[in-house]
Amino acid sequence: MQDFRKLVVWQKAHQLTLDVYRITRTYHKEELYGLTSQTRRAAASIPANIAEGCGRNGGADLARFLHIAAGSASELDYHLILARDLDFIASPVQSKLSKDISKIKQMLYSLLQKVCPKTSKKLITDN
Repeated sequence: MQDFRKLVVWQKAHQLTLDVYRITRTYHKEELYGLTSQTRRAAASIPANIAEGCGRNGGADLARFLHIAAGSASELDYHLILARDLDFIASPVQSKLSKDISKIKQMLYSLLQKVCPKTSKKLITDN
């Protein structure tokens, strides 16, 4: 078990979540229970799964939650593309957030390689 707060990937994912919450405040009110909620949940799922994995016993559990966090990052990336295409956010905003997501995913995969090398190689070659 390790302190998730010390992981740079968790710190970046937490900051991304804060950014997403700020940005989604500008979405149309009728999207509150639609795209706004989905986007926020996907964003919050990334650092939450990192934290949960760090609280589990052993590398296999951590690896499983890191996989889930990476999936949530991909989901968030899509929600932001959709928001851009619906003109809820500007292209430069979506592009910046997408770069942040890519960096977080790279960091997740690097951590996965350290925690569970066999699983991470399969994950990276499947993408």
